[in-house]
Amino acid sequence: MRKHLVDLTVKEVTWLNEKYALMKLTDTHPLPEMLPGQFVEVRVDHSSQTMLRRPISIHFVDREHNELWLLVAVVGDGTHTITHTPVGGVLNCMLSLGNGFTLPTNEGQRWLLTGGGVGVAPLLYLGAEMKKRGIEPTFLLGARKASDLLQLQEFEKYGRVLVTTEDGSAGEKGFVTNHSVLDEHFDHISCCGPLPMMKAVARYAAQHHIACEVSLENQMACGIGACLCCVEKTQEGNVCVCKEGPVFDINRLTWQN
Repeated sequence: MRKHLVDLTVKEVTWLNEKYALMKLTDTHPLPEMLPGQFVEVRVDHSSQTMLRRPISIHFVDREHNELWLLVAVVGDGTHTITHTPVGGVLNCMLSLGNGFTLPTNEGQRWLLTGGGVGVAPLLYLGAEMKKRGIEPTFLLGARKASDLLQLQEFEKYGRVLVTTEDGSAGEKGFVTNHSVLDEHFDHISCCGPLPMMKAVARYAAQHHIACEVSLENQMACGIGACLCCVEKTQEGNVCVCKEGPVFDINRLTWQN
């Protein structure tokens, strides 16, 4: 897929809580093609501390309003600067990068989309594209506490939404791998979130012979496989996550070894 370097205008910034911001970006031209699971590299302007672009998952693409949605967790100066770009300001974005999630081809399949923290971000667009194909997925979303759960009303537009919280303040108490929905049968699992969570989901999928893909969040600087800082060991050898991923079938990884 062709890569684009575009200046996108900030149309809206909504703070979902003290850490997470939903940014809606637009352009005077139609936005390029983007697939669920791909990401963008955002240049950080007006910061003396941040030299490299920041990789951010594509949260949603609203073709009707020509909007790209980014769900941004503020973890440092770079993401703080990006999220405080004023409405009407410009963010320079390289897109669309990486390889996305597999999309269903059989309407009879049951898909589980599992995410934790800001890892829920790519699952909204994935769920929307699945619904277009006649499948309503089950979303299983985890967080530490109720106030950390993000965009639940948006997810509910595209499928059943179930949640876990570590403190039991919403949904079932525990981690996503503790949820009772895992007693049901699923044909495929798509997962993104903290590494321990993804490894636990991968173990569950392998034990139950369920096809499973995970979206890795290795530190990515260039986004095109040049800097070699996001290398991941696979069954075929070391690969750059930004170029070969970020989405991988768990059978390609060495997690089960």
